Amino acid sequence: MTQQTQTLQVNGKNFSLDADPNMPILWALRDILGLTGTKFGCGAGLCGACTIHLDGKPVRGCLTSIKQAAGKQITTIEGLEADKLKAAWVEHNVPQCGYCQAGQLMSAAALLTTTANPTEAQIDKAMTGNICRCGTYPRIKAAIFTAANSKAEA
Repeated sequence: MTQQTQTLQVNGKNFSLDADPNMPILWALRDILGLTGTKFGCGAGLCGACTIHLDGKPVRGCLTSIKQAAGKQITTIEGLEADKLKAAWVEHNVPQCGYCQAGQLMSAAALLTTTANPTEAQIDKAMTGNICRCGTYPRIKAAIFTAANSKAEA
């Protein structure tokens, strides 16, 4: 493991860290920068708990290395500005255990950024790979529809 100084832009702030450039960004965020909102789930990019945004696009933090993230705007759940989506999440009582919620919100926010009024099929496609072990999928979908409708009314 070769340590190198890396500069990352996370939630609008620059951070310099000494780490192996092949380290998954998930561990740099959690263990080095202390941003623990992004969760570790499966480590194989299958569950979505570690979803972050790189230049506005959702990626799995467990599969994305520091060197892949360098030079890009990294947004974590701590930096997500999606008030209407978060309010819809509360309105529909989406979280149960809450473990998957950061990844779910990150994927939903990315969808609403590119598709203001998504169809059910578009929601299903965008949220594929975000697993909720509590099974709150109908509430997640309802919250996304509510957030989309509140954006349209604004």
